[in-house]
Amino acid sequence: MLKSVVRAVGSAVRLSGATASSSLRAAPLSCPVLSAHNSATARPFTRSLWMLSNSGASSGYRPKLFASKALSPSISCGCGGLHTEGDKAFGDFLSDEIKEERKIQKNKVLPKMSGGWELEMNGTEAKLVRFVSGDKVTVTFNINNSVPPNFAEEMEQGQQKPAEDEPEIVSTPNFVVEVMKQGAKHSLVFDCNFPEDEISHGDGEEESDIFAIREVSFQPEGDEDWKETSYTLNTDALDWALYDHLMDFLADRGIDNTFADELMELSTAIEHQEYIKFLDDLQKFVKCN
Repeated sequence: MLKSVVRAVGSAVRLSGATASSSLRAAPLSCPVLSAHNSATARPFTRSLWMLSNSGASSGYRPKLFASKALSPSISCGCGGLHTEGDKAFGDFLSDEIKEERKIQKNKVLPKMSGGWELEMNGTEAKLVRFVSGDKVTVTFNINNSVPPNFAEEMEQGQQKPAEDEPEIVSTPNFVVEVMKQGAKHSLVFDCNFPEDEISHGDGEEESDIFAIREVSFQPEGDEDWKETSYTLNTDALDWALYDHLMDFLADRGIDNTFADELMELSTAIEHQEYIKFLDDLQKFVKCN
């Protein structure tokens, strides 16, 4: 119900055409290693449209896909328009990229969440709904910008890792949990995320929650937008005893580490599916199909 409060995690910049022949997407400098209990499905880096840059997406830098040359229209198509030689090269590149992405796609069908969650999709936004002891629990997340940005000094220095050592892409979106009780005028809403320091611990380290509550607020039931006039509790300086009770409240309604693992797996599958669809649409646009 509370759609518009889902917040994006990170951003990504795209790889220049100087590396268009490479089929491997660059690895991040410190890619999160999921904990031993994490069952989230991931995939190798293959997105050669992404560009590694310390400037980051926030700098406004947008690399060109191909070397800057004066290109004159030369190829016609059935639509009556004209394409450049660069468009033809771009289309051929996209064809290869789509084949590679489909080859490594692990989930042709979206994985199901355990616990009786019903999935609703609206573009890149996903909504999970279930009922627990009369409470309606809704989890909403958006896969846009859910893959952490990549910054690799090794790649900038021309040092590439072997393909077998490349980390895998995992989508870790922010998500919003809304709990509605019968007869209540307000819903209790949790704004949650996947902190990198929580999901990056390795084998042998103490298991902890791989997601965290950032904010909690009561919101009018039925409202689509987060009311900024409602008091919002930020958990940064919250007493740990109260925070633990809030986490237990979510766990009693099925929002725990197992749920978080499965949500990452689902989000990763949706993100990859949408990425391939974007490449396919981009190819059709470039070729004017």
